[in-house]
Amino acid sequence: MRLGMPQWAGTLAVKAAAFITVMCCALAALLGVLVHVSVTNQTVGQARDLALSRLADATQAYEAGDALLPGAGVDPEGLPSPLRTLAAAGERGTMVATHRGRPIMWAAGPAAGHRALAVEVDYSQQSRTIAGLDTSILWSSGVAIGVTVLLAVFAVTRVTRRLHGTARVARRISAGDLDARVDDPRTKDPTRPQDEVAVVAAALDIMASSLQSKLLSEQRFTADVAHELRTPLTGLHAAAELLPAGRPTELVRDRVAALRTLTEDLLEISRLDTGRERLEVDSEELGALARRVVRASGTDTEVRVVADAWVETDRRRLERVLGNLVANAHKHGGPPVVLTVDGPVVTVRDHGAGYPEYLVAHGPQRFRTEGGAKGHGLGLTIAVGQAEVLGARLTFANAVDGGAVATLQLPAAE
Repeated sequence: MRLGMPQWAGTLAVKAAAFITVMCCALAALLGVLVHVSVTNQTVGQARDLALSRLADATQAYEAGDALLPGAGVDPEGLPSPLRTLAAAGERGTMVATHRGRPIMWAAGPAAGHRALAVEVDYSQQSRTIAGLDTSILWSSGVAIGVTVLLAVFAVTRVTRRLHGTARVARRISAGDLDARVDDPRTKDPTRPQDEVAVVAAALDIMASSLQSKLLSEQRFTADVAHELRTPLTGLHAAAELLPAGRPTELVRDRVAALRTLTEDLLEISRLDTGRERLEVDSEELGALARRVVRASGTDTEVRVVADAWVETDRRRLERVLGNLVANAHKHGGPPVVLTVDGPVVTVRDHGAGYPEYLVAHGPQRFRTEGGAKGHGLGLTIAVGQAEVLGARLTFANAVDGGAVATLQLPAAE
């Protein structure tokens, strides 16, 4: 079963880039706001102090009856209404407003007759300074964010590339390549810092080495046992042939034959495990080969040729695969058993209870059967191993209307 990723998930590099971008934008925005507020407050404060200073001079001149300086007046044109109201109420205040297309800092205070004495200070330079500062903040923030994201993506990509390499090695190991190793250079040099990826790579290499050692030990044990059994079984078979005819003799010969078959199957599996099998390729007609297999099996199996095909294959191994599938269908399934040839695809179907769930999900496992079935689970294991040697693909499934279906996909002849 393959676990699916949630909808929001993506590659590590994309998520890291998005996270870094968001954090950079947030930090740039925060710093930009702080700088903007600080500079604006300082600029406005200086303009306000200047306006209030001129208002104080204008107030002295107004109270002394002297002429007011330029930029000062009573209820001048353009004075903002809120500031006019404030001055009429006897308070002093300042306010920035646009007058005649220019930003002006106004300062106003009370005058006789509930009027307002006000002065104006040109605020254009300060406004341009703040606007220029905001533009500089935006540009510098954009450049900083871009450079940071590129550097972060580069750094994260190096990590993800190593992770992808480790994942590829893990898939090769799960596919049967026990010689695959990550060989991260950081795990070989103790002076280099060992990051988390290197630790995972080292653990995977150790696991693969341990697994390979155990599997090789099991394969050697299976081959040794099978070889050691051949000699006494040969003698036992010869001795059984010398026994007088009768029911006990038949039982002994039957058990000896079963034990010899099991031993030969174990030897064949050991050869498949060690990869010593070699192909003898020839061009074969699938329909005729399927009929020969059924005749040799001596079973009541129907052969259907939907579309015949010629394939480049090893005839002996292909007959072994199809023979095991037919024998398994009759032994563990139910009639009728149908062998169908449709181009380079051969299916063997029975109408029994179907394959066990573990077999459909993970393939056959040696020495494992379920549901009280007799056997050692070696027939289908050998069929899968021989199919791999042939470069074919053997899959197992259960039909919707009942029964087991084994499908052999052969490479078509060129």
